[in-house]
Amino acid sequence: MTAGGFFAAAPDAALAALFVPFESAELRLPTDGRVLFLRARAGGRLREMAQPGWLCEQSFMPFADELGRNGLRVGEPAVDEVFPLVLVLPPRQRDEARALFARALRHTAPGGVVLASMPNAEGAKSGEADLAKLAGAVQHLSKHKCRVFWSTPNATDINQALLAEWLGLDAPRATGDGYLSRPGLFAWDRIDHASALLAAHLPNDLHGRVADLGAGYGYLASQVVARCPKVEAIDLYEAEARALEPAQANLASAQHKCGRELAVTVHWSDVTRGLPQRYDVIVSNPPFHQGRADLPELGQAFIASAADALQPAGRLFIVANRHLPYEAVLAARFSEVRTLVVQEGFKVIEATGVRR
Repeated sequence: MTAGGFFAAAPDAALAALFVPFESAELRLPTDGRVLFLRARAGGRLREMAQPGWLCEQSFMPFADELGRNGLRVGEPAVDEVFPLVLVLPPRQRDEARALFARALRHTAPGGVVLASMPNAEGAKSGEADLAKLAGAVQHLSKHKCRVFWSTPNATDINQALLAEWLGLDAPRATGDGYLSRPGLFAWDRIDHASALLAAHLPNDLHGRVADLGAGYGYLASQVVARCPKVEAIDLYEAEARALEPAQANLASAQHKCGRELAVTVHWSDVTRGLPQRYDVIVSNPPFHQGRADLPELGQAFIASAADALQPAGRLFIVANRHLPYEAVLAARFSEVRTLVVQEGFKVIEATGVRR
C-alpha cells in the first residue's frame, strides 16, 4: 500500500508495451511535446517518457491521484482540442473501449497518431479490429503478452457514421431494471445480486444522514430512499467519476417515485482516505478487487473509514462474498457484529457500537 491508498496505480504490462514503438523507432514523439493520454496509468516508464506538454486523463480517483503524485498533469482536454499523439489504455468492456477509441480520434490532430495497448487476454485483437473499423489502416506489434496497435488516419479514412455512433456508447443509458448506467461501471447492466441482498435486509427504521460507500451508479442509495422513509439525507461516495452522472439521475428518480425530497450529495472520492463528516448509518458493498486480483484489504479499509465516520450510535450495513475475511476488523472496530443473512455465497452484516 502507498500513500495513495489500496488503488495506487502500479506499472503493468500494457503500460510498458505502450512505449515499445518509440523504443524501436517505429514511432516518434511529437516535436511540440503535446500528447494526450486517455485512461493514463502511473508507472516508471511513463515518468521517463512524459514531458510538460502531456495531458493525462483518468476518471478513477486513486489512479488520477497517483498520476498527480508522479508530477504528471491530470485533467480533461477541451472539447475541440487536438493533439499530434493520443495514447490509450482501453478497458476490457467493449462498448466502453469503442467510445474511448472514438474520443481518441476526435482529439487527434490531422496527420496525428492514435496508439493503444491492451493485454492479449483482455480483448486485444478485438480492440485492434475496432480501431481499424473506425480509423482505417492499423499497424501492430506484440510485447509483454500485450498487443500494441496504432493508426495515422486521414480524414477520408475515418468512418464518420461509426465515429458518431461510438461516441454515444459512453452516454448513460437505461438498463432493463429501470436504472441509468453506462458501460464499464460495476454491474453496469444489471442489479448486482449482493447489493440486492443488502437492500432487502435494510431495516425501515434507518434515519438521519446516510452514506453509501462505493455507490456506483446509485442502486443501493436509491433503495435506501425507497425503503427507509425516515432518512433525511444521503451522501454517495464513488471513486469512478463516470458513475456520478447516472447516480445523480437515479437518486432524483428515486425521490420522485417516493414523493419526497432528501438532501443528496454525490462525491467523487477515494473512500480509503476517510470521509469528511459523521453519519448515522453507512451502507456499502465494498469492492475487493484490483483488476482481477482479490484485494480483501480494500474492503477492510472501507470498514475502517466507515467506523471512523459513524456517530457513536451509528450503524454499518455491509455485504460481502462469504469467504472475505472482514470479521476481525469488524470485531476490532465495533462492539456488536451480527450476520443478518448468508445466501447465494454472500453475507450481510450489521455492526454497531463503534470503537474509537
